[in-house]
Amino acid sequence: MVTSSPFVIALTDADHHELTRRAHATKIAYRDVLRAKIILACADGTSHTQVAADLGVCADTVGKWRKRFAVSGLSGLEDLPRSGRPPQFTPVQRASVKALACTPPTDSQLPIARWSTSELASQAVCQGVVASISPATIGRWLAADAIKPWQHRSWIFPRDPNFGTKAGRVLDLYDRCWNGVPLSEDDYVISADEKSQLQALQRRHPDLWVAPGRTRRVEFEYRRGGTLAYLAGLDVHHARVIGTIADTTGIVPFAELVAKVMTTEPYASARRVFWIVDNGSSHAGQASIDRMTTAWPTAELVHLPIHASWLNQIEIYFSILQRKAITNGDFASLDDLATRILAFQDRYNATAKPFDWRYTRTDLNDYLTRLRRHDHQVTQAA
Repeated sequence: MVTSSPFVIALTDADHHELTRRAHATKIAYRDVLRAKIILACADGTSHTQVAADLGVCADTVGKWRKRFAVSGLSGLEDLPRSGRPPQFTPVQRASVKALACTPPTDSQLPIARWSTSELASQAVCQGVVASISPATIGRWLAADAIKPWQHRSWIFPRDPNFGTKAGRVLDLYDRCWNGVPLSEDDYVISADEKSQLQALQRRHPDLWVAPGRTRRVEFEYRRGGTLAYLAGLDVHHARVIGTIADTTGIVPFAELVAKVMTTEPYASARRVFWIVDNGSSHAGQASIDRMTTAWPTAELVHLPIHASWLNQIEIYFSILQRKAITNGDFASLDDLATRILAFQDRYNATAKPFDWRYTRTDLNDYLTRLRRHDHQVTQAA
């Protein structure tokens, strides 16, 4: 016998399609599947008792969802807002715990370098912020907050008094300008550096490459085959790398790299070749500038500020080389490693394009402004 109900279920084609989709879905909450089945059965005229028996629920549940659907349609099958358990902590307490997490532990006379949630919970109780609190609660608060006090990044505060001037002229060269005058077509910019202490590591067992149900496996143990240095110069605007292999870094190996580049066309007949380098011992100070000018009158050495290798584009190439050719490599000897490096250099040159360098003088000026603001704040605090 069909249960009499004032709530008549009349499904539109769209409602029937959506309810059928939900009733047969496998990746939605089961409560939504069950409610869709209830409405479809009621729309077919099945009694509440029979629907309840078929679906393993009570008749009152069937009546509840029938009424909600009849009144509000598909939206009536959603859960109503619930008040939930009253909050145990006030907004002030939550803010105080977050503020504690953002202060160094040494400010609370604790001999630790960073907070854990358990230490924060203990300290919050000691300071009278809360009567009691669990580390898990603090963890949820911090995870949901915009500030992540456990995260940090290392940086070096620029200590070169001429940082802006030195960095600016390098950025000008990247933009093909020198002393306010555009570079000519026979002016070239070389970004150069050394990648030292490259180890020839030979795995004790060969790699196991990917197979069904197995990722690639790289042997952990290895034999050391010695180290070498790779010195390279990148033509910034033409995406060409010229490099040499040496036993170690130093003035002589760097001079050999310079000679190799400066005797290769088009640099051999260039009007000027600007060499951008950091302050490593192989090419540091005025003495390195004098050596370069004496040996190669058309070459001009341009030093980056101290601790500003991130402005040297050759570092980008070194990163690509490391990731693609060296990391997890298996090298039987130093010759094997050297062959890999130079072969990758040739492969890179075959398809390389200039880096899409976007850090400009405008970005540098913004950076210097932030540094001045930081200096001002430190001075005031002192």
